[in-house]
Amino acid sequence: MRHIVALLLVLALVGTSTPSWAGSSSSGAEVAYGAGSAFGTLVYAPLKVTFCVLGGIGSAFTAIVSPPTAGKVAMASCGGSWVITPDIVKGRETVKFVGDTSPDRTTAAR
Repeated sequence: MRHIVALLLVLALVGTSTPSWAGSSSSGAEVAYGAGSAFGTLVYAPLKVTFCVLGGIGSAFTAIVSPPTAGKVAMASCGGSWVITPDIVKGRETVKFVGDTSPDRTTAAR
C-alpha cells in the first residue's frame, strides 16, 4: 500500500510539473506549493469521486421524474474542481466542490 501511495505522489508531482527554461529559478515555496497541491489532490479526489458517484445515482432516480433536473444534479455533483492546483493552495483560486448549474450549462441535458 505504501508503494502505491508513493507512486501516486510521484506521478502527481511529475504530472503537474511543466518544462521551463534553464535560467528560471525554482524557489522552495514553489516546490512546497506543488507538494501541497499533490497531497491535497490525493486527499480531495476520493471525496470528489464519492460525491460524483452518489450524485450520479441520485441523478438516475431523478431522471425518472424530470430529465432536466437530473442533468442539473449530475452537473452539480460531477462538475467543479477535480484537482487541487498550486493556485488553490496559494489562495488565488477557490475550490468548487459543487459544479455550476446555470441555465446555459444545462441545455445539453434536454
